[in-house]
Amino acid sequence: MLLHKIVEVREKINEWKKQGLTVGLVPTMGALHNGHLSLIKKSVEKCDRTVVSVFINPIQFCPGEDLDKYPRTLDADEKLCNDAGVDIIFAPSPKEMYGEGHILSNDFLTYVIPPFFYTNKLCGKSRVGHFDGVCTVVNKLFNIVQPDFAFFGEKDRQQLIILKKMVKDLNIPVEIIPCPIVREESGLALSSRNKYLSSKDREDALALSKILFNIKACYKKGMKDPQILAETVYSFLNENHSLEYLEFRDGDDLEEKKVADDNTIVFIALKIGDVRLIDNVSLK
Repeated sequence: MLLHKIVEVREKINEWKKQGLTVGLVPTMGALHNGHLSLIKKSVEKCDRTVVSVFINPIQFCPGEDLDKYPRTLDADEKLCNDAGVDIIFAPSPKEMYGEGHILSNDFLTYVIPPFFYTNKLCGKSRVGHFDGVCTVVNKLFNIVQPDFAFFGEKDRQQLIILKKMVKDLNIPVEIIPCPIVREESGLALSSRNKYLSSKDREDALALSKILFNIKACYKKGMKDPQILAETVYSFLNENHSLEYLEFRDGDDLEEKKVADDNTIVFIALKIGDVRLIDNVSLK
């Protein structure tokens, strides 16, 4: 069932709640792929009813980013959701989410601002304000859908950690379910932005997973110094790569790791031509 209005979604949710049914939410920006479908499958298995939101959220895009060209494939997304057993596809407009004559800045719109300690690093360092937009829209979706469970992929692990912090700090009655990264056979993590890659770029993009898997293998052999582990990155890079960051962070609070351990997440952001991709791996 494809719905565009908040009031329609709330009406269905109220019916389900009166019946004592559990509700799962999978927030997406559309352009669904097998990574999204893995989240949807978990929700359908765990919950009585599943809602998938498809909303390209303008307030999480920074100036100069790909808001206008971000893939929009609602018809295909709707079919995938229906085939997967989704009960509601919620696809609101920006006007529906943010109001008539909306001015999308925190001068005029109430934002949910996560802690600076969690956002001043990794993707938050170059995408200032991005996680404010993410937390704001996810909080709104939680208020609209009132899910018992919400499913998020570990590929966006900084986002996942920040959202878990938001739910805890704001006493939001939803359990966040982390879901593993889904990869192609080649190792490339699935992402909607992979559509931007040429065949040559896709080959170069394999560097992300190769770097991460190599670091993990070195850690398993006893190497614990992040600085030494990070030096292994350069053998995988070429002139088409621009490394934005490679960092070793705590899996709970994103504190920088001076010594790698089983609670360490290795985060990477790499530009392949004009396409920015991210990935991460747990050393456990």
